[in-house]
Formats: sequence, C-alpha cells, structure tokens
Amino acid sequence: MAESVRDKVIAIIAEQAVLDVSDVSPEQTLEDLGIDSLGLVEAIFAIEETFDIQVPFNANEPESSGFDISSVAAIIRAVEKLVAEQVA
Repeated sequence: MAESVRDKVIAIIAEQAVLDVSDVSPEQTLEDLGIDSLGLVEAIFAIEETFDIQVPFNANEPESSGFDISSVAAIIRAVEKLVAEQVA
C-alpha cells in the first residue's frame, strides 16, 4: 500500500524532531515537537524533495505565502494542496 501524503509528511517531521512517527500527531505544532527554524528549513527541503514540489520561500508567513506551518495538520493540508496543483 502506498504511503499517503499525510504519512510521508509526518515521517519527515518525526525525523526532524528525532521522534518516532507514533509520537507525532496532526494537532501538534512544530514548537511542541521541538523543531526550531533550522529544523523547519530542513523539513521543508525534505518535503520538496519527497513530493517534487516548491514550497513558497516565505512559508513562515502563511498569510502571504498560502503555506500554513502552524501545525502538523496545516502542513499536511498545504502539501496536499501543492501536490494537487502539480497534478492539475
């Protein structure tokens, strides 16, 4: 069975936070998981590479970039949107 976008994003975030996938839930924020700005950049690079997408350079400003990083669930939604746009 193929991994979903959700599963892949959670795996990337868990790796950056040095946690097990089971320790990461969609409700958590990156801050909750102990991911700092460098970890965020590394996670974004990994997401871009995994999904072959371009995350807006100003992802840390969701109001202007459209890429919300306020929680794990928000990141999943933003990645799903970029993946869908790429297919369309």
